[in-house]
Amino acid sequence: MNIDFPPPSNGIYNNAGSSRQLVNYMEHEDMERITEGVFVEGFFNFSNDDVPKVEVIQQIDNNIRQLMKTDAKFYAIHVSPSEKELAIMGRTEKEQSDAMKQYIREIFIPAYAQNFNKDLNANDIKFFGKIHFNRDRSENKLNMHCHLIVSRKDQSNKKKLSPLTNHRNTKKGAIKGGFDRKTLFQQAEAGFDKLFGYQRELQETFVYCNTMKNGKIEDKMQMQERELKTTKNPLFKEIAPNETPQNQKNSIGTYEHTNIPTFEQPNDQPFNHTNDQNNSSSLFSILPSAADTNSNADDEQHMRKPKKKKKRRRGIT
Repeated sequence: MNIDFPPPSNGIYNNAGSSRQLVNYMEHEDMERITEGVFVEGFFNFSNDDVPKVEVIQQIDNNIRQLMKTDAKFYAIHVSPSEKELAIMGRTEKEQSDAMKQYIREIFIPAYAQNFNKDLNANDIKFFGKIHFNRDRSENKLNMHCHLIVSRKDQSNKKKLSPLTNHRNTKKGAIKGGFDRKTLFQQAEAGFDKLFGYQRELQETFVYCNTMKNGKIEDKMQMQERELKTTKNPLFKEIAPNETPQNQKNSIGTYEHTNIPTFEQPNDQPFNHTNDQNNSSSLFSILPSAADTNSNADDEQHMRKPKKKKKRRRGIT
């Protein structure tokens, strides 16, 4: 699951003024689908699957009490499942879009609210979503994804909420609460897996991708060892804490907001690594060396040459 927050800009994602430009963009593929006779998804929120565009703009633009002219008024979020994740969400575009709306309502928005650390719940978030099916920008055969526009202020128009802040659960100072994006990504991933009964491989997890991109060298090595263990033994599967095959769902069902997985580990220590120093060096004995890899072709050529028959030595009879 790929989740990103496009940074504010002077173009479509300019969030200092009206939301009209972004909302218009979110409708950009509708006319083409209507022309082709394919169904179109409207804007949705918690209670409505077909919110008029005018209402979306009005609700976002009017929820800006005490915000300065140059302050952000809203934020954009992209939620894009992989092909494998889409396959388990449904067989048709309609099934997949319905599953995506359920996921946004029951998993993503509750986790989004929780990570502001301001005692918010899902109903405090003012948001609107739009499902896109466009495949032009991706090599994936399946490219259904969701665009979200989320108000800077909560439903009461009193609390400021910024998912782009670098503060995390702060107690003192002008900014209290903050936002924890790493925990959000983990909760959104774990919630998806539980909701749809998805068996996620190690290489698909956020902690794996984050470690291989941003982790320390020793963490990367230990992660590669875990990867090799699962690759060499297909029967081996790591089960997350408190997760058993019995409590995984095989079909879409109701997911309580209070059941969102929580992650109490520090952000800079995503794994419970062992202190065995031998683990850090064993990786090199498992992986083939560059010399071994380059010699494979030569070895095959030698194997194909027929063996020469030994000449019989003449002796004295």
